[in-house]
Amino acid sequence: MSKEIRTTVMIADNTGHSTLQLTKSETIERLNSQPNTWVFADNRLVDGEFLANSDWANVGTILMPNALVGGN
Repeated sequence: MSKEIRTTVMIADNTGHSTLQLTKSETIERLNSQPNTWVFADNRLVDGEFLANSDWANVGTILMPNALVGGN
């Protein structure tokens, strides 16, 4: 069993949401494969660079909903 640190990642989409326990690299891989996604850590909107530089043991729950698009 891997001892790599995992955190809770909630991925929300139009079908509901999934709650996963992911490593830092798995989370960044998901973010890169879903370009129209926002990322919230500690209830703040952050980017992939923030996640890459985060202390994964203390990052807390991450929420990844689809980005909202406004228009006319």
